[in-house]
Amino acid sequence: MILVFGGVYQGKLDYALKHFELSLDQVYFCTERDSTLPTGKKIVYEVDKWLMALIMNGLDVSDAGKKLIEANPEAVIICNDVSCGIVPVQENERKWRELVGRVMSELAKASSQAVRLFCGLPMRLK
Repeated sequence: MILVFGGVYQGKLDYALKHFELSLDQVYFCTERDSTLPTGKKIVYEVDKWLMALIMNGLDVSDAGKKLIEANPEAVIICNDVSCGIVPVQENERKWRELVGRVMSELAKASSQAVRLFCGLPMRLK
């Protein structure tokens, strides 16, 4: 598994598609409405949206990272980094922000590579 993360609109998907020679039909696009475990594609895009769906649907999130890792051992996992900025006022949004951080930590530990994108520039951390 490979983790690619960074802020919104920093070029994460474009980087992954070009660097790993993949196409859009190989991307699982997560949404804030679908709490189904993402699997079956070479890229899982915007995992943070899937995590929000879990919270919004009141589902157990205690092992979300583990489930994602087990379901996608060979995938490129792309996640927006939501750790900067103002702490959200809404309780669900604070829970989501904490969950994204915890899951990203799990993903980074389990990944063979971790790449941060900033202004379209990749920085390989692992």
